[in-house]
Amino acid sequence: MFKASLRRFSLLALALALLLPVAAVHADDDSPLVRAQSAVRVLNEIEQAPDKSIPGDLLRDAKAIAVVPDVLKVGFVFGGRRGEGLISVKNPDGTWSNPSFVVLGGGSFGFQAGVSKTDVILVFRTQRGVDSIVNGKFTIGADASAAAGPVGRTASAATDQQLKAEIYSYSRARGLFAGVALDGSVMKIDYDANKAVYGQGITPRRIFEGGVNNVPAPVVAFRDALEEYTSH
Repeated sequence: MFKASLRRFSLLALALALLLPVAAVHADDDSPLVRAQSAVRVLNEIEQAPDKSIPGDLLRDAKAIAVVPDVLKVGFVFGGRRGEGLISVKNPDGTWSNPSFVVLGGGSFGFQAGVSKTDVILVFRTQRGVDSIVNGKFTIGADASAAAGPVGRTASAATDQQLKAEIYSYSRARGLFAGVALDGSVMKIDYDANKAVYGQGITPRRIFEGGVNNVPAPVVAFRDALEEYTSH
């Protein structure tokens, strides 16, 4: 009994030892403005592959879109994932808001090993998920239903299960882009990044409603990219 407990503790310690240095490097390389540039790159690369991109009609009808580049997944018996990105919401006039910075995270348990990075895009189809993130955080699959999204020129390939989802989720790893299930992942506002970019005391609601000034060019570029890919 004691040996089994000791073995489990040793495996957990090893998993944490693997996770912490990799996560530290990830954090050091990812300032908010670099994060915004990476999010624009992900949008551009995906939308330049028309047959494997997010359907245009789905993007045009979206209530909000989040892009989280380089979600880091580390696993060794215990696993976890973490990514930092941006989310913009659609204004009443059909334009896109300035983005808030967000963090996407989740954990898992099982027989797994390895480290990987994946780009994640979430397309919000209803207002409920948007309201949840404005209030601070939400859990995918609990606060808003989610399904792996269809790819291609139109959303006509969506299944009945997908059509009922409030969020379409996508991922890209090793150059392959497809829908992905992310139930249980938590997305929350990154208040530290928002403070660094927009200033002290700026709420997500104020950002989304246009109450910020002197927005840095990389952040504006994210909003402009959404405008470009949802305008036709």
